[in-house]
Amino acid sequence: MSDWAAERGVVQLPGGGLVRGRRVDDVAGAADFALVLAEGPVPEWPHWRVRWPDFWVPLDRADALDALREVRARARAGERVEIACRGGVGRTGTALAALAVLDGLPPGDAVRWVRSVYHRRAVETPWQRWWLRGVPRSAPPS
Repeated sequence: MSDWAAERGVVQLPGGGLVRGRRVDDVAGAADFALVLAEGPVPEWPHWRVRWPDFWVPLDRADALDALREVRARARAGERVEIACRGGVGRTGTALAALAVLDGLPPGDAVRWVRSVYHRRAVETPWQRWWLRGVPRSAPPS
């Protein structure tokens, strides 16, 4: 796992597990599973595409939350998982923040967390911050 942890864009979730954030067209080492949040190329490995317009929120909340739960479960099981969108910042950062909320962080703390560990402009729009308030929280990480 140490080589995965050293990959560009890999962050450790508050509740454990590693997830790589990236742009869909960046060249990257293989992962076990990808969550793709943009039109365009898909990786050769297993993936789940969520319809999520640029600078906006997912078109289907239930599908997005199911996909995020899948990413979280796989990351906690030690799989190499990634999240990718066109620019690798707004949608990817919002999805990473949503994983932190699923891990128990309040939405505002999740935004601060993702901006400190992933990208300073992650979660780019007010409606992306608003969308995070509807992500169900689990018990805070221990």
